Amino acid sequence: MSRPTPLRDVHESLGATLTDFAGWLMPLRYGSESAEHKAVREAAGLFDLSHMGEIFLTGPQAGQALDHALVGHLSALTPGRARYTMIVDERGGVLDDLIVYRLGDEEFMVVANASNYEKVGNELKIRSKAFDVVVEDRSDQYALIAVQGPRSQEILATLTDADLAGLKYYAGLPGVVDGRQALIARTGYTGEDGFELFVANDDAVPLWHALTAAGEPYGLKPAGLSSRDTLRLEAGMPLYGNELHAELTPFDAGLGRVVKFDKPGDFVGRSALEAVKDDTPRRRLVGLVARGRRVPRHGYPVTKDGAVVGVVTSGAPSQTLGKPIAMAYVDTGAETGLAVDIRGSHEPMDVVELPFYRRNK
Repeated sequence: MSRPTPLRDVHESLGATLTDFAGWLMPLRYGSESAEHKAVREAAGLFDLSHMGEIFLTGPQAGQALDHALVGHLSALTPGRARYTMIVDERGGVLDDLIVYRLGDEEFMVVANASNYEKVGNELKIRSKAFDVVVEDRSDQYALIAVQGPRSQEILATLTDADLAGLKYYAGLPGVVDGRQALIARTGYTGEDGFELFVANDDAVPLWHALTAAGEPYGLKPAGLSSRDTLRLEAGMPLYGNELHAELTPFDAGLGRVVKFDKPGDFVGRSALEAVKDDTPRRRLVGLVARGRRVPRHGYPVTKDGAVVGVVTSGAPSQTLGKPIAMAYVDTGAETGLAVDIRGSHEPMDVVELPFYRRNK
């Protein structure tokens, strides 16, 4: 049975289509997913992300424990900053991609994907045993609400005195929003500027209503998983289970930059990753833009001269480009003259560099 977020009643009152996602009952859309997508690109969208996991590491060796457990150099973070990173297994395979926030000198918060946070929490506990640190999964205590889009700062500024203008991308600060304590983070998964608000479960509903009222003059719309997926696809952001999984290393995914070999000490998966860091990957993640109107979907074969040379990992109509787009893993050296086999029809594709969309800063 799917688990509801603290905002379930709100979603139902708005007429949302609810669906199971990673064991959670989540809003897929509230009406038109294209309208929700457009609102985020042009104004702002309001998202319930309470299915994400929050795992805290506290203690004098919290930073060193994370350096050992993850591929990034997290002890180098200054308090108030965040970093995108990954947890891999001994073979270098990606177990999840994460955002780590340094909340204080001895406190970090690891945000994991909904489908993986229990696994991530267990791995962090195992990998931290030799360090002076306490690992706690506090996912049940938090709701997460995101305001994303070019007008998100204007909207949020009506509800808080926090220095939003001075808050850098991939940074977070404690603050009061509509009279409620929150961690205000300038992060997101849409390709737009925006904020993610970590709040206590009991504060989720009143905060959602306050943001809705504040955002109405600015064109804010509630947005579901469907638009979040097309937004992140246009922005070339990977989705665990599609572009990332345990059979791929960060280097396979073109994200080798997150692996920090120059940090002190050893880390899980280091030997395996060092062995492949200079290799040419067998396949490369590319962007595809359809010449026709048929949409390439996850799992569809990518072909060249009729032979299969890859597979689509994510695909959807792009509201911004006005064409179907996809990300796909394609055999290195076979990145031209491609098509996607869509139910027996080999639809021609143009190969483009990712991302498909970059916002104007």
